[in-house]
Amino acid sequence: QLQASAGGLVQTGGSLRLSCAASGFDLDYYAIGWFRQAPGREREGVSCISGNGARTYYADSVMGRFTISRDNAEGTVYLQMNSLQPEDTAVYYCAAGPNPYSNSWLHSNDYDYWGQGTQVTVSS
Repeated sequence: QLQASAGGLVQTGGSLRLSCAASGFDLDYYAIGWFRQAPGREREGVSCISGNGARTYYADSVMGRFTISRDNAEGTVYLQMNSLQPEDTAVYYCAAGPNPYSNSWLHSNDYDYWGQGTQVTVSS
């Protein structure tokens, strides 16, 4: 099971941190990806971190604003979101899957476990 923290409502330029906690399996063996889906749009990859935290991946749209990290001892992955923009408004999902290669982290079908979605709303 993956449990994402509550999202929230923030103003443009604000920050928010999401967390994703695992239970029932060892998070160390899995990469964790964050995806989001805005109304009327397809789900898109936001960021991913490898199982040991050595590799991180970001979508161009969030590069330099979002930071993914993980604490395997706590079984938790974090997504720090800064300089939020209205276009970041979406339901965010975390997912666990195999360590990615190249851009495979963007393939949602590769992930084995999904958390429940959490709403992030950025007001203009």
